[in-house]
Amino acid sequence: MLPGPVNPRRRRTARLMVSCSVTSSRLLYQSLPISAMSASKQEVKHYVGPFELYGQIEAHDPPFTEDLPRLNGPNFYYTLEDVMLEEVAKKEGVTWSVHRPDVIFGFSPYSLMNLIVTMSVYAAICKHEGAPLIFRGSKEAWNCYVIASDADLIAEHEIWACVDPNAQNEAFNIHNGDLFKWKHLWKILAEEFGIEEHGFEEGESNITFAEAMKDKEPVWEEIVKKNQLLPNKLEQVGGWWFADLIFGGPGVVTNLNKSKEHGFLGFRNSKKSFVSWLDKMKAYKVVP
Repeated sequence: MLPGPVNPRRRRTARLMVSCSVTSSRLLYQSLPISAMSASKQEVKHYVGPFELYGQIEAHDPPFTEDLPRLNGPNFYYTLEDVMLEEVAKKEGVTWSVHRPDVIFGFSPYSLMNLIVTMSVYAAICKHEGAPLIFRGSKEAWNCYVIASDADLIAEHEIWACVDPNAQNEAFNIHNGDLFKWKHLWKILAEEFGIEEHGFEEGESNITFAEAMKDKEPVWEEIVKKNQLLPNKLEQVGGWWFADLIFGGPGVVTNLNKSKEHGFLGFRNSKKSFVSWLDKMKAYKVVP
């Protein structure tokens, strides 16, 4: 299942984001001292294209390796990489690295591309209403193998690239190093929120997160008040469009051989990573 047409408002927002990010990135690189190290974080969109062009341009065939050429089409991350290379080339002794994670497991509760907080909020609403924790996505996404990138592991990867000469002036994929299925993490999510009935249901799973959660602001307000959570609006912590995108089709896999061959052997257990970030969301009163 491919995402539908991109909302024109989001398209305008994306263009503004590119403009602002290019300006701020250029200023950052221009301020670097001699003998500094620059790191640029990209995403798997380097290999599959931006959200608004999913299904419209031909993506590479996974598993993705760092030497694959750029896709034909505009891409936010291509622009930022070009800015980095252009500015770094002006300064003698400055090196760079590029890091390409997949779906990131981390804290960042106000990022609407944080799948952990969105899944947690959805589970909290299901628990509060006594509803089953229905997986809202395609059967293909439910059953396929996928990867994720732990936020702390990405940080370790960037630090490694800064201090190891073998990693200078290179692009690297980075993910946890294992495979899992969303059906496995969905069971863990249900257990974490004490929900007995959960899973994929034909028909019901076709109802998107955005559709199922569109009138749930009053419910979320009840949950926040009852559990003395941080006073966040549902729109601040529920990235429904992103969940619909991720769970709408099969996952992709990137190849880690280059990182290993250059000396980075870090890894994470994705299930444990998932639980650890869920626990942090609860500890900081983002979700009950």
